[in-house]
Amino acid sequence: MVAQLLRLKLRLLGNIFRRSAWQVVGLSLAIAYGLTVSVLLFLALVGLRSVEDVALVRDVLVVCGSATVLGFLVVPLVFGVDDTMDPRRFALFGIPDRTIALGLAIAALIGVPALTLAIVLTGTVVTWSRGFGETVFAVLGAALAFATCILGARLAAGVAGLLLETRRARDVGAVLGVLLVVMLAPIAVGLTTVDWVASGRRAVEVFASALSWTPLGAAFAVPGEAATGAWGLAALKLLIAAGTVWLAWIWWNALVAKMLVTPGREASARSYHGLGWFGRTTHGPTGAIAARSTTYWFRDGRYWVPMLMVPVAPLLVVFPFSLAGVPPMYLGLIPVPFICLLLGWTLHNDTAYDGTAVWLHVASGVRGMADRFGRVVPVLVTGILVIGIGSSVTVFVLDDWRLLPSLLGVSTALLLGGLGIGSITSAALPYPVAKPGDSPFQQPQSTGAVTAFVQSLALLAALLVAAPALAFAALGIFEDPEWHLAALGAGAGFGLLVFVLGIWGGGRIFERRGPEIVAAAVRA
Repeated sequence: MVAQLLRLKLRLLGNIFRRSAWQVVGLSLAIAYGLTVSVLLFLALVGLRSVEDVALVRDVLVVCGSATVLGFLVVPLVFGVDDTMDPRRFALFGIPDRTIALGLAIAALIGVPALTLAIVLTGTVVTWSRGFGETVFAVLGAALAFATCILGARLAAGVAGLLLETRRARDVGAVLGVLLVVMLAPIAVGLTTVDWVASGRRAVEVFASALSWTPLGAAFAVPGEAATGAWGLAALKLLIAAGTVWLAWIWWNALVAKMLVTPGREASARSYHGLGWFGRTTHGPTGAIAARSTTYWFRDGRYWVPMLMVPVAPLLVVFPFSLAGVPPMYLGLIPVPFICLLLGWTLHNDTAYDGTAVWLHVASGVRGMADRFGRVVPVLVTGILVIGIGSSVTVFVLDDWRLLPSLLGVSTALLLGGLGIGSITSAALPYPVAKPGDSPFQQPQSTGAVTAFVQSLALLAALLVAAPALAFAALGIFEDPEWHLAALGAGAGFGLLVFVLGIWGGGRIFERRGPEIVAAAVRA
């Protein structure tokens, strides 16, 4: 049966090259790229054999090896994979659980990730082949590291198959993965500022020392400890690595047994009672559209997935400035206006998210201003809360209440200006987006120049609306605090003016271009 599973895996790999010519070319290039990188890493590891600083080589390989094991664990669990060898596919064949677990584990050895990993780990054997004992420990460590990665990937894929089977679960997992990558970005920027010549060696040593006692790095530390003469530590960490593989094998058998008797999950249909937001808004076109838009913001992943990035985005701006030595007082003034800028910008293509359902607005003769204002209600309410609470917290933390008018003025201009501009662009220049019910990460084919133009136009226009308030705020900070009141007046005045003109102008455009908007929605 194990041989049958191996032949099945080979057949599945062979079928990859039975697709269209362009897909085969793309896959071939991806495979060639992966193998090229692995060969280059192999050659680099061979070159490390001549490095005399054994401790440094050990620490670097432990850190890099731990990151590799973590990648095999995190990628399938967070982003999910299309597991063609899912254990549940063999549930009806009456095969013993342990046979399926063994066969699928061995079948996982066939594939590009396993091949590239084997090439790199072979390079580590060459790195530590500095004596008979070191070579033996290097072979054992490489074998245990290989088994840890493969079994870890199988476990992660199995858990992902159980937890991320529905589309909503996969979307949530992808969002968490994107947030993780975004949160790691400041760390990567911070690492570039470290003086590696002076303090980098010590940092790597500390990380490697901790990781070498964990399942992530124990197998990679084994030959390094042997090469430094610490044979007792090498044997102890070899036991940790072997215990990790043994536990992973037990968990893999248990997971396969669980999956074989667990049916696939289906998205549960929610039952809603009452009118929801429609019972909380005014009875009329504007209230109905506001209620529908609010419902979309809470239930439609195409809306709430980007909104999850809004609170995180200011960190990507603040952190580099903090590394550049910008005083904390100035850094504290960035988050609230930046969030308001992103909130106002989110509506620049809101009409396209209706899809073909926008015909209801056109066919029912809804006034354009009612459509435009109803759509901005959920974002407007959210923005008002952000401005009020965020500005108060900011000046309290900075202990300078004189800054409050400028924060209120600049944030208001960015929010209202963005909503006003977005009310115009979403009616005049809608571009295709993911259709209702599709994954928010699925992007349709569209004219990239138009998309980039609309997005850039909406962003730059909102900044221009807030430019006077920003100028007065700068004068209030660097010249005279009395300018802060001017920033509040300019921000509120220009923001409100653009907001009103945007609702009115966007409404006129929506009424005039109703048929074209419906035609664009149908084509998309």
